[in-house]
Amino acid sequence: MIFVIIVTVCLGVFSKKIAAKSKGGQYLRSALKGNMALMASLVLVAALFLFSGAAIHSNAADTSATAETQSEQSNSSAEGMAYLAAALSTGLATIGAGIAVAVAGSAALGAISEDSKLLGKTLIFVGLAEGIAIYGLIISIMIINKV
Repeated sequence: MIFVIIVTVCLGVFSKKIAAKSKGGQYLRSALKGNMALMASLVLVAALFLFSGAAIHSNAADTSATAETQSEQSNSSAEGMAYLAAALSTGLATIGAGIAVAVAGSAALGAISEDSKLLGKTLIFVGLAEGIAIYGLIISIMIINKV
């Protein structure tokens, strides 16, 4: 796993040097494709380790554990998924809010530069865009409270 990370970083540095030397983008495209392939393989390996841990532990539990420990493991797996859902709801909501604020903020800035009386109206739209992140945070708090 560490090897893949080191190779990915080295390929990124190598592609930066190639970009400085080459006038066209052919070498840069191939370096970018290699970097993306290594990153995709890293994500797949991480996902395998993430989701295969429950299967390994459940096989070991079948041979030497009781039903009580199996229910504890399923509860810990459910807790992990709940925390993952809370993190995803907050993260994706803030990404969406960032995109919305970028679009609404630039439009508001253009409108204010033409007519300064529109300041209050444009702030409402930027505030509504920021509300998306707050909704994501509220959902993640509700998920964590259920655990």
